[in-house]
Amino acid sequence: MAGKPIFDPTQAGRPLRVAAFMSGSGTNVIKLLEAPNASYEVAFIFSDTATDKCRGQEIARRFDLPYFAYDVRRYHDKRGLKRSVRSALGLAARRDYDQVAARLVQAFEIDVIALGGYMSFLTLTGAINVHPADLSLVDADGKRRFVGDDAVMDAVVAGQTELRSSTLFTDLGVDSGPLLMVSDPIAVELPAPLEELKAEPERLRQVADDNQERLKQGGDWVVFPTTLELIAQGRLGLTEGGVATLDGELKPGGVRPAELS
Repeated sequence: MAGKPIFDPTQAGRPLRVAAFMSGSGTNVIKLLEAPNASYEVAFIFSDTATDKCRGQEIARRFDLPYFAYDVRRYHDKRGLKRSVRSALGLAARRDYDQVAARLVQAFEIDVIALGGYMSFLTLTGAINVHPADLSLVDADGKRRFVGDDAVMDAVVAGQTELRSSTLFTDLGVDSGPLLMVSDPIAVELPAPLEELKAEPERLRQVADDNQERLKQGGDWVVFPTTLELIAQGRLGLTEGGVATLDGELKPGGVRPAELS
């Protein structure tokens, strides 16, 4: 069954409206804003970090956008709560925290939230994340192999020779939402045999970080804005079962850059 477009520009009669969420350097958000001739518009930037560790205000000023920051650490500290969402209490607190962003999303008539390095668990729906791994890869049990905050390290330690970035719709799981797009590969670069690196944890950490930075440039910065553009054009859809479609054609392994014209 063909999927329904995530956004229909003809029916909406206006461009896709995007809210950019970020926590740190905001390089992924910058790439969204720098995309030439974009069919979407970023309406505002939101951050969960109200300190100078986040460049959100700087980016918003550069691109003349409204900026809002609501510090998630301060929110939990004032209430004597842990930041974990693994408990019912923690999840309830995060839902309460997210109400500020929810009101902004409603006020600005946002269609899609773009998570450009947003490091907090989000309970709002309609968010797209970019993840530094190929989420089409699964294990023998059908579970995605490289999920979570250290996916690049996990892939390197597992002996992967290539890395890819993926975009997905978020849900309440860990990188478990519908897969939208997967980047072209970049080769894993190792300065020494893997077994030698495994014996030197600090060196291995640096190798993983270096490869992740290369993946950000060759993967994240390509598929993140491209995914938003495909949605804005009405080309990217989802079936009821959460399978991506491109121009109505099923793409269970995610849309690939080579398929675009």
